[in-house]
Amino acid sequence: MSTAGQSNSVTLECDCLAHGFGNAADNGLRQPRYPTDMTDAEWAAIRPLLPVPGWMCGRGGQPEAYCHRAILDAIRYLVDNGIKWRAMPADFPPWDRAYAFFRRWRDHGLVKEFHDRLRAQVREKVGPDAEPTAGVIDSQSVKADAVVGSDSRGFDGGKLINGRKRHVVVDILGLLLDVMVTAADVGDRTAAQVLLRQVANAHHQLEMVWAGGGYTGSLVEYCLATLALVLAIVKRSDDLHGFVVLPSGGSSSASSAT
Repeated sequence: MSTAGQSNSVTLECDCLAHGFGNAADNGLRQPRYPTDMTDAEWAAIRPLLPVPGWMCGRGGQPEAYCHRAILDAIRYLVDNGIKWRAMPADFPPWDRAYAFFRRWRDHGLVKEFHDRLRAQVREKVGPDAEPTAGVIDSQSVKADAVVGSDSRGFDGGKLINGRKRHVVVDILGLLLDVMVTAADVGDRTAAQVLLRQVANAHHQLEMVWAGGGYTGSLVEYCLATLALVLAIVKRSDDLHGFVVLPSGGSSSASSAT
């Protein structure tokens, strides 16, 4: 079946653990129909990374009654379309089962582990190292919806935005290393001190992180002395307009960064 220019073959049987050893066969199979549905090639790459359910390891619980592939497709659909859990289309497993699946993974750190394994696979395809030696940090303030409580939002005076701010560190391929969300009035340097410590603890080969002019000051010394991490500040000239690739500051480490 073709969706959005991408072929998605009709799955006549599923090799997920819930079908092979649980009770998912009782609920039939779902036919792919949305652009967010995994292709067979994507599922083949993802399936080996899925954790073995507790009920298969003697840790209690009932054998799962819904297809793991269908649940992952449901989560992908929700994230891509920004819908509420209760608005899940009827051809997916019940929304509360998909949410329970996601919540269990999140609470046990499996969502992050799953993401990190996929990132390592992508990096190994384009180079020899699964772990990065260099990265980039930046932040973005976004307006908060009216339902967002005042205790988790703030006013970014520089961007004139009332809402939240996401602080992100990526590798040089643009793959996510870590993210932190704060109120928009939290300064970049304050958040970066926490975020970079988390990144350095998780990625021991990281040597350098490029950052904009908003990260200058004591943060540079903190990163070098405490994290053994070079924070290279890339300053933007007032003469430049629009998107322009800026020099990295002339560091000799830039040519070998991965």
